Amino acid sequence: MNRTDFIQQGKTIGIIGGGQLGQMMAISAKYAGMKVITLDPTPNCPCGQVADRQIVAEYSDIFAINELAERSDVLTYEFENVDLNALKDVSDKVAIPQGTSLLYITKHRIREKNFLRSAGCQTAPYVAVKNMSDLRKAVKQIGYNCVLKTCEGGYDGHGQEVLHSDADLNSDHVKEILATGDCILEGWVPFKLEASVMVARNANGEISVFPVSENYNKDEILHLSIVPARIPHDIYIKAQKIAVQIAEAIDLRGILGVEMFILDNGDIYINELAPRPHNSGHYSIEACNFSQFDLHDRAICNWPLPKIKLLSKVVMVNVLGQHVAGIHQIISDKPNWHFHDYGKAEVRHNRKMGHVTILTNDIEKTIVEITATRIWDK
Repeated sequence: MNRTDFIQQGKTIGIIGGGQLGQMMAISAKYAGMKVITLDPTPNCPCGQVADRQIVAEYSDIFAINELAERSDVLTYEFENVDLNALKDVSDKVAIPQGTSLLYITKHRIREKNFLRSAGCQTAPYVAVKNMSDLRKAVKQIGYNCVLKTCEGGYDGHGQEVLHSDADLNSDHVKEILATGDCILEGWVPFKLEASVMVARNANGEISVFPVSENYNKDEILHLSIVPARIPHDIYIKAQKIAVQIAEAIDLRGILGVEMFILDNGDIYINELAPRPHNSGHYSIEACNFSQFDLHDRAICNWPLPKIKLLSKVVMVNVLGQHVAGIHQIISDKPNWHFHDYGKAEVRHNRKMGHVTILTNDIEKTIVEITATRIWDK
């Protein structure tokens, strides 16, 4: 199959992964007239609730991957931990516009950092680490403060530990991370704020770039995003240009989340890449003329890409397990808030259960309103 084929309405998008990103991807696809099939081991998963069909199987199930490929016209994914060999094995059965190179780079932190440097981007200093001996040498090279991370599989703060002194090297968590045998030590970046930019590109090389999001985390999980980011105009444009630079360097198909550190002097360091829709881009569903999910679906189907317009200032705040009860209590009091619930069966502490989007003319006033609910104090 020609990978640059225009995927017509009525064709089927196959999604590996059935979480909330897949769910919102599927909703957008259904609006656009596409069919959706998802592969996920959890029956009635968020994406399965809105897709035309769900294949209930483990991601490692070769037969299930083959069935997904055979039933789809184009294949995508909602997370990085996809089996590259499985994708290669079905590449002759279904269009995979994103290919495997993007995943190969972004699912491994050393490869990702190497790519970013080769693309002309600034990153934190970093050293590959495989054991305690490597770690001690790396700390001497990079210095404190620094961050030890697994090279694969970490998300929302999992698989990483901030190191402040030699005493931290002997913690149980550090030993657990080193036990994975493939780690990275990164220098601490003294950033002013964290930001991100979503960027989409199709097979024809058309690019759409989203506004810059100003992000705040709690316990290493995204808590709140403010758009547009409250940064000088020249830095704002610079951040968008860097996202486009990365998209072109990586020959992007689909959407990419570019996480950034912005320093006091205006320098921008790239922290991580997400080869899929990103939590900090959820605001775009209500606040932009096209959402990040619309653009991902259009890009992988090689539809033309629009210029993104921000229709309103916006604040997006995550709803974790500990916030659900509070959200239920205030829905009747907030007629202008957009409440999203992902439909997950089990509510757990720090598990992403939904988000709230608030269109606003006054960012500061809206943040005060969010804080006054006390819901996010937990």
